[in-house]
Amino acid sequence: MPLLFLDIDGPLIPFGAGPDELPEGYPTYGRGVRAGGGHPLLQRVDPALGGRLAALDCELVWATTWGEDANDVLAPWLGLPELPVLPWPEEAYGEQGVHWKTRPIVEWAAGRPFVWVDDEITEPDRTWVAAHHPGHALLHRVDARYGLTDDELDAIRGWLGQRYSSDGSLH
Repeated sequence: MPLLFLDIDGPLIPFGAGPDELPEGYPTYGRGVRAGGGHPLLQRVDPALGGRLAALDCELVWATTWGEDANDVLAPWLGLPELPVLPWPEEAYGEQGVHWKTRPIVEWAAGRPFVWVDDEITEPDRTWVAAHHPGHALLHRVDARYGLTDDELDAIRGWLGQRYSSDGSLH
């Protein structure tokens, strides 16, 4: 089954636009709560997004600097189960404009097809993945001002559906 590596800040929590810059009618979803107090940006996350992510035919993996806090704070808000968390190296490294997450994502995927959803993906990441990952990959850059949209989820679902059966084999 393909993997979906999911960043939080930007894709799930739209933060690139200030509250006065969000489109008119942009929804907020109540008060984000975590142990010991509220999370000021969690109210920007649509809790229904969890069901839409869970419905994708792939294995979800947190690929975020939130680490285990993603399972403690965001997963319950989204109604998701505890997900695997991609561990990051002690020192962030990148090469020639490649994002520091790129190599660990490719290593975790270990040749499996994957989708990476992040707001910091660039062309050097796409080039590096194409050269170092033997499987198929979709690197999907999200506009951090608005986060992951239904149209983008439809595009990801389409990519997954066109390429793979539930066992991850290519159609």
